[in-house]
Amino acid sequence: MTYDAMVADVLAWLDARGLGAVDLIGHSMGGKVAMALACRYSERVRRLVVVDIAPKNYLSHGHRAEFAAMNELRLPELQSRGEAELKMEGRVPDWGMRKFLTTNLERGEDGAWKWAVNLPVLTGALTEVEANPLGDGERYGGPVLMVRGGKSRYVTDEDAAKITEHFPAARVETIAAAGHNPHMETRAEFCAAVGAFLGGN
Repeated sequence: MTYDAMVADVLAWLDARGLGAVDLIGHSMGGKVAMALACRYSERVRRLVVVDIAPKNYLSHGHRAEFAAMNELRLPELQSRGEAELKMEGRVPDWGMRKFLTTNLERGEDGAWKWAVNLPVLTGALTEVEANPLGDGERYGGPVLMVRGGKSRYVTDEDAAKITEHFPAARVETIAAAGHNPHMETRAEFCAAVGAFLGGN
């Protein structure tokens, strides 16, 4: 699994629906996919919203604990998403992250819980997923909103130069009360920020 492959998947999805230039939004790994697509296929992106991720490597604090918690769940014994959240608490103390992870659980036809994502493939590709998908010189000049959580460690003040290098028209908006998942933790503030950006450009 590579960012090139994920960008190609998004483009294929857009093409299959006859969509040309779109407003594109992505969170975390999805934000990296959106950044890469915008830089390489700028004609397909009118406006870009990137949620709590920056164009840099995250090898020093990737989702090791989160993936370990997901892989450790005994799905045949699981009764509910709430139970899954409790079992993850030791490795994933942030409630917003636990909520986010368990949205990927769904019931199969037999009633048993299963992962909606291909967890073995994602786990095996973790080093690739953590890396910066953008190379030197890749840039997107269109309107960009970077939304970061004030309690998150994923986008710091030190990332401003790297963001501007790839996205010269970007503006960064911080939601002080949010962590890595502002769309879940501070939904009203997040929707207001994105709505103002999309409505004002």
